Amino acid sequence: MRKLQMGAAALALSTSVASAQGVEVLHWWTSGGEAAALNVLKQDLEGQGVSWTDMPVAGGGGSDAMTVLRARVTAGDPPTAVQMLGFAIQDWAAEGALANLDTLADEQGWEAVVPEALQRFARYDGHWVAAPVNVHSTNWVWANTALMEELGISQPTTWDEFVAAMQAAQDAGYTALAHGGQAWQDATVFESMVMGVGGPEFYQASMVDLDPEALGSDQMVEAFQRMETLRGFVDDNFSGRDWNLASAMVINGEALFQIMGDWAKGEFVNAGQTAGQEFQCFRVPGTEGTVTFNSDEFAMFNVSDPAAQEAQLAMASAVMSPEFQIAFNLVKGSVPARTDIPSDQFDACGQMGMAQLAAASAGGTLFGSMAHGHANPPSVQNAMYDVITAHFNGEYDAETAAAELVTAVEIAQ
Repeated sequence: MRKLQMGAAALALSTSVASAQGVEVLHWWTSGGEAAALNVLKQDLEGQGVSWTDMPVAGGGGSDAMTVLRARVTAGDPPTAVQMLGFAIQDWAAEGALANLDTLADEQGWEAVVPEALQRFARYDGHWVAAPVNVHSTNWVWANTALMEELGISQPTTWDEFVAAMQAAQDAGYTALAHGGQAWQDATVFESMVMGVGGPEFYQASMVDLDPEALGSDQMVEAFQRMETLRGFVDDNFSGRDWNLASAMVINGEALFQIMGDWAKGEFVNAGQTAGQEFQCFRVPGTEGTVTFNSDEFAMFNVSDPAAQEAQLAMASAVMSPEFQIAFNLVKGSVPARTDIPSDQFDACGQMGMAQLAAASAGGTLFGSMAHGHANPPSVQNAMYDVITAHFNGEYDAETAAAELVTAVEIAQ
C-alpha cells in the first residue's frame, strides 16, 4: 500500500493549516439531524482555517455515495475525505487508494483509545487509513412515549410482548411500526430478528461466518417469519420511504415504534425532543445484552498536493479529538469512537448506549452489523439485501427465503 510521507512539519497544524487548500468531503449525511452533526465538524475545521467543500449524496444508506466515489476515483479525481463503513474501507485500502495516517495516530495515541472492533476497519495491513467518528448500534427500538401511555403499553421485553404492543397500536388506528421500504432498512430490521431468534452464536454463524447450515436452518426460517409478522404492522405507503421520514412518524405521534440504528435519535433531538420524556429507546426484544454496530469513519484518499495533505491531517485530528467526539455524537445520536470519553454530558439513551457498548465489548457480544457493512464484504451484503427485500415484499415465503439466502451467499463469495 502506498504511504504518504508526513514529517513533523506537517503535524505542526497551528502554523501550517492556515495555508491549506481545504477538504472536499463526500458523505451521505443529509437528514436534519445528520446535517446538524456534520456542521459541528465543518465549523471546527473552518475555525482552524481549513475550508470545507461539501459533497453530499443522499439515499441508499451510503451505497449511492459509493457509486459516485467509484466514478470520481476512476476519473482520477478522488475527494480528499470520504465517509465510509466497514469493509468498504478495507476494499479501498487494498487498492492502495488511501492515505497513511500512522504518524498522526501514533502521536495522538489512537491505538490505546479506539476499540479493537473499530480498529479492525480503521487499519489495513497494520496501518491507520481512516479516522473513526462514532459507534452506532443498530438493534434499537424508538418509541413515542405519549402513545405508549395512551395505549397503556409498558416497554416490551419479549417478542410476544412486542407483537402485542404493535397490535394494540394498530387496533387503535395508529401505524404500529414506522418503516421505509429500502433494502438497507429491511436488512437493518432483519439482523435484529436473526439475533433475537438465535442469539450471539447463531448471529456469528450466519451473518459473519456465513455457515450454510445456519443460513438455511429452522432458526433462519423463524427470523423470516418474524419479518412477515412485522410486515403486517407496516403502513401501506412504506415503499421507498427514507428512514428519517419513518422516524418523523414516531416523533409526530403517527406511529408507535421504529426499529432503526441510533442515528434515529439525532432526528428526535433535532425536533427538540428529550430521551426518556417524549421518546423512549430500548433494545429490540430478544437482543438484550448484545450490540450490533457500525462505525462511520473518514478515510483520506491519496492526494499529491502538500496543502491538501495537511488539510487531511487537520480533519483527522479534529475528528479524533475528545471535544469533537463529544460535540458530534451528542447531536448525531451515536456514541464516541474513543473509550476514554465520559458519559455525563449524554442523555439517557446515550448513556445507555455507551454502557451497553462497553459491556458487549468486554463480554464478547459486540458484533458487526450485516446491514451496514461490518459483518461481511459488500458482495455478500448486497446478495443478502436482495433476498431479504424480496421476502419482505412477498416474493418468497419464509422457507423459500432461507433456501435462497444460502444460494445467494454461496454465489456472492
